[in-house]
Amino acid sequence: MQTPTIADPDPHDVPIGGEDRGRACGYSGYGKAHACEDTAHPAVHAWPAGACGGMQGRRALVPDPTLGPLVCAARSQGFPAQPRTPGGIRVSPSSPELGGRGRARPGPGPEPGSGSGPERASARTPGPAASGHSFRKVTLTKPTFCHLCSDFIWGLAGFLCDVCNFTSHEKCLKHVKTPCAGVAPSLVRVPVAHCFGPRGLYKRKFCSVCRKALEAPALRCEVCELHVHPDCVPFACSDCRQCHLDGHRDHDAHHHHWREGNLPSGARCEVCRKTCGSSDVLAGVRCEWCGLQAHSVCSAALAPECTFGRLRTMVLPPACVRLLSRNFSKMHCFRISENSAPETGEGDDGVDGSTPAGLSREVLAPESSKQTLKIFDGNDALQRNHFRVITAPRLARSEEVLELALRAYYVTEDPRDFELQALPPPVHAADTGARGKTRASGSAEEEGGGGPGSREASPEAWIVRAVPHTQEVLKIYPAWLKVGVAYVSIRVTPQSTAGTMVLEALPLLGRQAEGPESFQLVEVLMGSRQVQRTVLEDEEPVLARLRDIRQTSLRQMTQTRFYVAERRVVAPRVSLYVAGLPPGLSAQEYGILLDEAVATKAGLVSVSHVYSSQGAVVLDVACFAEAERLYMLLRDTAVHGRPLTALVLPDVLHTKLPPDSCPLLVFVNPRSGGLKGRDLLCSFRKLLNPHQVFELTNGGPLPGFHVFSQVPCFRVLVCGGDGTVGWVLAALEEMRHRLACPEPSVAILPLGTGNDLGRVLRWGAGYSGEDPLSVLVSVDEADAVLMDRWTILLDAHEAGSAENSVADVEPPKIVQMSNYCGIGIDAELSLDFHQAREEEPGKFTSRFHNKGVYVRVGLQKMSRARGLHKEVRLQVEQQEVELPSIEGLIFINIPSWGSGADLWGSDSDSRFEKPRMDDGLLEVVGVTGVMHMGQVQGGLRSGIRIAQGSYFRVTLLKAMPVQVDGEPWVQAPGHMIISAAGPKAHMLRKTKQKPRKAGTPKDARADGVPVSEGDPK
Repeated sequence: MQTPTIADPDPHDVPIGGEDRGRACGYSGYGKAHACEDTAHPAVHAWPAGACGGMQGRRALVPDPTLGPLVCAARSQGFPAQPRTPGGIRVSPSSPELGGRGRARPGPGPEPGSGSGPERASARTPGPAASGHSFRKVTLTKPTFCHLCSDFIWGLAGFLCDVCNFTSHEKCLKHVKTPCAGVAPSLVRVPVAHCFGPRGLYKRKFCSVCRKALEAPALRCEVCELHVHPDCVPFACSDCRQCHLDGHRDHDAHHHHWREGNLPSGARCEVCRKTCGSSDVLAGVRCEWCGLQAHSVCSAALAPECTFGRLRTMVLPPACVRLLSRNFSKMHCFRISENSAPETGEGDDGVDGSTPAGLSREVLAPESSKQTLKIFDGNDALQRNHFRVITAPRLARSEEVLELALRAYYVTEDPRDFELQALPPPVHAADTGARGKTRASGSAEEEGGGGPGSREASPEAWIVRAVPHTQEVLKIYPAWLKVGVAYVSIRVTPQSTAGTMVLEALPLLGRQAEGPESFQLVEVLMGSRQVQRTVLEDEEPVLARLRDIRQTSLRQMTQTRFYVAERRVVAPRVSLYVAGLPPGLSAQEYGILLDEAVATKAGLVSVSHVYSSQGAVVLDVACFAEAERLYMLLRDTAVHGRPLTALVLPDVLHTKLPPDSCPLLVFVNPRSGGLKGRDLLCSFRKLLNPHQVFELTNGGPLPGFHVFSQVPCFRVLVCGGDGTVGWVLAALEEMRHRLACPEPSVAILPLGTGNDLGRVLRWGAGYSGEDPLSVLVSVDEADAVLMDRWTILLDAHEAGSAENSVADVEPPKIVQMSNYCGIGIDAELSLDFHQAREEEPGKFTSRFHNKGVYVRVGLQKMSRARGLHKEVRLQVEQQEVELPSIEGLIFINIPSWGSGADLWGSDSDSRFEKPRMDDGLLEVVGVTGVMHMGQVQGGLRSGIRIAQGSYFRVTLLKAMPVQVDGEPWVQAPGHMIISAAGPKAHMLRKTKQKPRKAGTPKDARADGVPVSEGDPK
């Protein structure tokens, strides 16, 4: 979860109607408005997380006349005033009754079965109420580290939060600022859902909800550094990075987005320069945009504004991206393949697969002194059979079991507002003795009674219900900028409607001069996977709405927030990219075709861009519901036997880009490099803006170039093999006339088998797990170079000797070449390898294995006779060239072939110029067979130099294998014409590595030095 700084007010916020005195009043009630009793501090606070003294003098105060609707929630329920220490921390009362109420009251109650209330309360030391923890003193039975300072806790005593398992030294308690998991949702500033990928094993990582190690397969967000257990996903905050403007609450200042824990063990604090990372506990914080790392305490000393750190010129700023997606999931918005694996506990077998919740994850045997109970939190959990398992002593009282149940669902409200109910007989017919029984938390039962702690008649499953009240206090948040208050609390009565709530909230938010008809009440469900917004009608009763939500799910109530928003007429505009259509049609023809396939609505859908040669269009949809319908239909539709691809594309606001901005457009082929592309996809989405990272298997490179078409200056990074680089360069050549930046430079992260172009440009022989941050830094420092591009026209029409054979040959086509083109034995080996990989793709995940397959197919062709010179005719610059006795003819543009071999050789020759990749010339080389190719690979020989030129005409007298940049096929008899392809390609060559100076820091991404993150798996 994030640290409390995300709930801090904007630096632009100003106090409303009161004076900011900068003193703490001593009240430590978490997340509740209250009236201060200090006469020198007469104000009502409307900040969560202990805003009275924890916000460093940036508070919003409302004067005394507003005390009517803004009341102290604790006092309204008749709670006595709590004693305070000079430090503002409440002292736990010694009353047995109060000692049993752990979280809405000062300090948690006694542990079930641990003795009387006073004895247990004396063992409790309340932590900072601003962070919402329920600390108690515990005896440590194994080596334990502090979650604040990450140091070892010496001795046998430590302090543990009963809700989120935060463990601390006694000396560190007063410095704890990390919020408890039970109250963290109330601190989220702008709710943004997460994108959870497939389950995986993550070594030395910790769950951000329960703070325990991820020992079993767990989940991680594809956009931020959130790691959680599968059963903790429903309780994770919707605090992912805000990567675009969505029209709901867009900030004009970009702040740090802190994420706690899972830092490298050698990470150092930006403030004190001491170690802040740990491999033992969840400790330290890191900004997920700029990479700043610090202790949670030290982070408060840093400026709130984020500058994006070392990668600031390469990152696409969130304020420059707009995507009005409404109910599109984040997976759709970021074009992330959705996980098909079912969520833990979501099966239909009626058994929750999640690990038991509560203080222990182990299920005890029935004959032990403890019992296991299934706890449901509402009707939705009953329907889905989703429950949490708690363990409790068999002699525990009802209120003690209720505390455990609430703790399992991270509910931090007063236990006296809830009750346990036994499930009805149809669900558990054996529990006849407990039918219809309701046990309120306030009732004190004798040991062995009929409550959930009874040994004899205890139902197996219970449901937690909220006790209905005639009035409640509701937090209302403003949905606009520069308000000065985080929220206001208003009393809700049976007569309260959404309209009256807006009417009461506007004066408290400084908008009393405006009419309430210009505002509306919006209900926001901040789920970890999706944030849903619902506009309430003015006449809708709010109290009934709250009761319905609690009946559905108590957890849902803690994740529901109400906003006062302006009634704005938002013009919906969603861009849908559709590929897989027949090429060569006009915009009108594509519109008719889509109308026949998915019944598009003429008044709402229009074709804005047409890419005819690629068979792709971009649709502008002026209705959210229609956009969602089309998106789902297009993904399941085929046209002329080809399945369609549909993507939701954002709009880049190029006029808002900083002057020095040169964002990086990243293309990743996840099938290259032994499947390392999958990890790189996730890494680049986290280091950059996910909207600038595109998966090539999901629509190709065209969607990325379309999104960046109006960006005045950008660079491209291609992660894949030589074939992938050629694919992207061909798409760039086709899109060049539509780009505001017609000559973007291209860098390479080699993931293929040969990677010859990557070798020439110094990017290495292949990616072997380097830190992705260091890759991006190298791209930023790379030098621009030029490279020739060549066009190959394949025309097979003139090869047919009989008139009836003309109809059987392929039509003419054009292929782009960057590296080399091979005819004969070289292409035949590539074709055999390609066919073997197509038959069993799962085996070709290792670069070493791939090269072994090349060797095997080469050995099978050792005895081939030399006959290519009899089947091929070559013209260079309109001059016929006689071919020697060879078995392979190769045209090379770069000084690397076949995984780094120098086929041309380094010997000087007066007949030819020294080859360069930007000289406008191709070199023609012959090989005599597999043995000759092997000798070239070993550096023992070079190829047979034949010619050098800029225009070539090759005549194939029979069908034979041909390969271009590693992509092979069988070419029919005919002509091949090779010529220069217009403008040269702008490439990026990695600068030579400079020796690192001693003592250079290696732990701060913001300093521009790569950070070693370690192997995530």
